Amino acid sequence: MALDSVADLRTVYRPAPKQDKAVHHLDRHCVDFIAKSPFFVLSTADGDGVCDGSPKGGPPGFVQVLDEHHLAWADLSGNNRLDSFQNLVTNPHVAVLFMIPGLDETLRVHGTAELVTDPELGQRVAVDGKRAKVTVVVTVEEAYLHCAKALRRAELWSPDSWLPDDELPSGSCIFKDHLQLDVDVSVIEASRTQYLTVGLWEPGGDRAD
Repeated sequence: MALDSVADLRTVYRPAPKQDKAVHHLDRHCVDFIAKSPFFVLSTADGDGVCDGSPKGGPPGFVQVLDEHHLAWADLSGNNRLDSFQNLVTNPHVAVLFMIPGLDETLRVHGTAELVTDPELGQRVAVDGKRAKVTVVVTVEEAYLHCAKALRRAELWSPDSWLPDDELPSGSCIFKDHLQLDVDVSVIEASRTQYLTVGLWEPGGDRAD
């Protein structure tokens, strides 16, 4: 039996707690959590509802709370596919999942986002002293702490659960096969290392100021 309605879902799942744990602004706990988070996943969808999830990372504090209803971060250099950004210019709704290494709870923030090129704001969210060419600003509609069960089940922060290095998937091998590259894996690995080293903290966008 397929579950294809809310009524169907409730035949399997118990009712949600009556007390809503979501807040509709960034309180002191959200501000503290975001200030200590070096990583989040940005979820977007285009005008047709096709979804995208994109990881974002930086030093703790790279996402800044502007006020109790707005947060912002600098766009850093990537692959220029602009999947998330192309979604945002047609559908501004976003979900952001913040994580802190060692903490099993995560912080979920929902709202709408816009892309701005304001130099003053770009300087405020600068990373490694480099002003952002594009800043993502999220207007917060709700935020709440997500329970620890998923990360506990995954043992995500437990080194004992991690695979040995020689059993991890090889990014270079994956790139070689997915892109059908007729070069040795070692060449791809050297190129990736150079790319990650040189461009790690560069602002997103290739056009000169």
